[in-house]
Amino acid sequence: MSAGRKTVLGKSPLGKTPSEIARRLGKRPKRESPGAWRRETFTLPRVEARDKAREWFSAFPKAAYMTEIEFWRELDDGKIEFTIRRLPSAD
Repeated sequence: MSAGRKTVLGKSPLGKTPSEIARRLGKRPKRESPGAWRRETFTLPRVEARDKAREWFSAFPKAAYMTEIEFWRELDDGKIEFTIRRLPSAD
């Protein structure tokens, strides 16, 4: 450590605690990398879930966007919860 700088217990030399730094970083807008997946989760009745999946595959064809149902399950009330993922754009 350089002369003239004192470290207070729990604070960095700049006077920020780890929780203050984490809070500030958590408020920053998130930046997506160019290859980041786009995901959306739905919880719908079975027929509507099927229609929503068809809508996504029509709008974002698998060959261009690598669209896929990443996860799905049937809930106790009979609804289907599922996550669809795709690439943000086609090349």
